[in-house]
Amino acid sequence: MVRVHVGPQNGLVAFAARLFYFRLMPHCYILQSKKLNRFYIGACQDNLNSRIEKHNNHAYGKHRFTAQASDWTLFIEIETTNYARAVRIERKIKAMKSRRYIETLIVYPELVSKIYNETIGT
Repeated sequence: MVRVHVGPQNGLVAFAARLFYFRLMPHCYILQSKKLNRFYIGACQDNLNSRIEKHNNHAYGKHRFTAQASDWTLFIEIETTNYARAVRIERKIKAMKSRRYIETLIVYPELVSKIYNETIGT
C-alpha cells in the first residue's frame, strides 16, 4: 500500500490521522521545516506522529540534523509492508539528492508508486 499525505494537517483531519496512525506500520517519511527551508527523509517502524514529536523535541540528541529546528511537519508519508522496504525507499529518495525531486513527489503521486514498486526485489 502506498499512501501519500500532504502536511501539515489541521483540525478533524489531524485528529483522525492520529487515531489511524496509532497502529504500528513501517513508514518512509519526509519532513519539512519552514524555518530551515529543508527536508528530512527517514524511516520508522513505530508510531509516525510520535516520531515527528521526537524530532521536534530533539529526543534524538542536540547534534542531530533535525535538532536545528522545532517546526518539522509531515510532507510525505509512504506506508510499507515491512521496515526493510521502508529503508530501501528512504535510501532511493536520498540517492536522488534533489529538493526538486522531493517536491515533485507531491505533484505526481505516481512517482511514489514507482519508487515503491522498484523496491520490491531489492
